Amino acid sequence: MVLSKTASQSDVSVHSTFASRYVRDALPRFKMPENSIPKEAAFQIINDELMLDGNPRLNLASFVTTWMEPECDKLIMDSINKNYVDMDEYPVTTELQNRCVNMIAHLFNAPLGDGEAAVGVGTVGSSEAIMLAGLAFKRKWQNKRKAEGKPYDKPNIVTGANVQVCWEKFARYFEVELKEVKLREDYYVMDPVKAVEMVDENTICVAAILGSTLNGEFEDVKLLNDLLTEKNKETGWDTPIHVDAASGGFIAPFLYPELEWDFRLPLVKSINVSGHKYGLVYAGIGWVIWRSKEDLPEELIFHINYLGADQPTFTLNFSKGSSQVIAQYYQLIRLGYEGYRNVMENCHGNAMVLKEGLEKTGRFNIVSKDNGVPLVAFSLKDNKRHDEFEISDMLRRFGWIVPAYTMPADAQHITVLRVVIREDFSRTLAERLVIDIEKVLHELDTLPAKINAKLAIAEEAESQTGSVKKTDIETQREVMAYWKKYVSERKSNKNKIC
Repeated sequence: MVLSKTASQSDVSVHSTFASRYVRDALPRFKMPENSIPKEAAFQIINDELMLDGNPRLNLASFVTTWMEPECDKLIMDSINKNYVDMDEYPVTTELQNRCVNMIAHLFNAPLGDGEAAVGVGTVGSSEAIMLAGLAFKRKWQNKRKAEGKPYDKPNIVTGANVQVCWEKFARYFEVELKEVKLREDYYVMDPVKAVEMVDENTICVAAILGSTLNGEFEDVKLLNDLLTEKNKETGWDTPIHVDAASGGFIAPFLYPELEWDFRLPLVKSINVSGHKYGLVYAGIGWVIWRSKEDLPEELIFHINYLGADQPTFTLNFSKGSSQVIAQYYQLIRLGYEGYRNVMENCHGNAMVLKEGLEKTGRFNIVSKDNGVPLVAFSLKDNKRHDEFEISDMLRRFGWIVPAYTMPADAQHITVLRVVIREDFSRTLAERLVIDIEKVLHELDTLPAKINAKLAIAEEAESQTGSVKKTDIETQREVMAYWKKYVSERKSNKNKIC
């Protein structure tokens, strides 16, 4: 199956104005060229195309870090040619990863004895981390079922419908049924009561989200642990909990240290966290930590010796760069607890500035919570004439990338916009964004309603008056006539001399 597609079927060549002094012939767009070109030309061709990408700093859709200090940038570039998997060749890099695992395990209150090493591994992100944690749960459940002489061919995981797509990938790729707790209006996270009701003897774990992608809200892991403990006592099962702390794992310990969500809860057996989100590292690093060695089946760990020494490995891929591991260690020792707390408090403060600015417009409902991941999710109070997707589209003219999306089942009738507040999103930018949103709202107010809004308004009016309903073609003609009149009036107004 081909996952890529050509951008243009008509133009199959790449042209560059600046490169013409080095190269006179166009380069094929989708085939390797026959001849080499000067390095200056290759650079300029690629650089010209990349100018059309969005500005990462203004990409408010992403949780991923887009700024690091120059000193860390230098460390990354100096180690970009190191393959992390060559542990014997790069033992210091391996040692730095082990330090990171232990630092994060202590941050998550892992029950480690004096001198006891934490159990965990660095990954390319939380998606790989979740795959590894899920495989550990599945294998441990299968081993227990086999020992008891019971069927082990129908494992399932209980989650909320708000989980990130990587959970659906795990379920499909590794043949595990995904049992989702549906959402409802004004409650956009997994309900622990309903989740525990869905648990059965084939449930390999319940996955709780510390920082929902949809609205940043933390799920109640403590309540889930208490309810699941009672059910385990009643049934004789030992269903565990995994916490997907991809977004919230580097937030809760610093902003909400008293919140019990981690290894302080006995049923929490593993936790994943994204170093490239609020761990403050560029894209390409995640972590998964297990409560103890007993929670990671030994048969999942491979041992290799063809790189120079016996090396244990538990990853889905093999080769990967060392730079992100080194960058994570830099942030942990550079910032320390104090520095991370300051960054998270600043992010939360800027989120509140944005929230208050949006509330002052009087046009939005705030869907996100004050406590959780520092983001602001909001929806229009009235979207009959214009909707959130139009706002998202028009904000791109100012450079902002603000996503609009519908909620999962059973709240799919709710559409929201979401702004993620990262370290490099300042108070000034928050205030500027509110100003630009107000400009967009003002412009939308002067525009005629979109066609589907026109249809909805017309249908509502007809139902109230009892008049004969117009056909779609008749309604569309009316809308087109309205647009032509509107455009004509605007042109005539522009031609007037004041």
